[in-house]
Amino acid sequence: MKKIGLFWGSTSGNTEIAVEFIEEYLSDEGFEVESHNVADADPEAMLDYDNLIIGCPTWNIGELQDDWDSIFMDFEQLNFEGKTAAFFGCGDAVGYADNFLDAIGMLSKTFMEKGGKLVGRCSRDDYDFRDSIALDGDELLGLGLDYDNEEEKCEDQMVAWLKNIMGEFN
Repeated sequence: MKKIGLFWGSTSGNTEIAVEFIEEYLSDEGFEVESHNVADADPEAMLDYDNLIIGCPTWNIGELQDDWDSIFMDFEQLNFEGKTAAFFGCGDAVGYADNFLDAIGMLSKTFMEKGGKLVGRCSRDDYDFRDSIALDGDELLGLGLDYDNEEEKCEDQMVAWLKNIMGEFN
């Protein structure tokens, strides 16, 4: 059974809703998922896993969620060589169209700079926003969930993304 470390932060509860769905879906698919709210987790615990899913909503104007913000300096010091990760985050593509999913960009780019392998990119075409530091060409560096404006799409988006990343994990 493949083990996945799921590290996440949530303020309004949307990311936590996504985490619960992801945990259940992957468990039903035969994965062992160990969930860690970063409010209570040691960032170094990420190094205990070869496979990671990292969830962080974008707050305010392109900022990390508070719990992620408080550990970001520690996150930047980790060596992710040999680790594979997929990133997801909640954001508001209408109200914050100029920095939609910036938190995914901050975390995923740091992860790659520290030697990690990124999986789970998503097409920009599935979203309507102007700009994001999570963009790499026409792809987002992770899954975006817009519970504020497109809640009805979120579950289907998660299923498609999870099916895509499951085969990428060691």
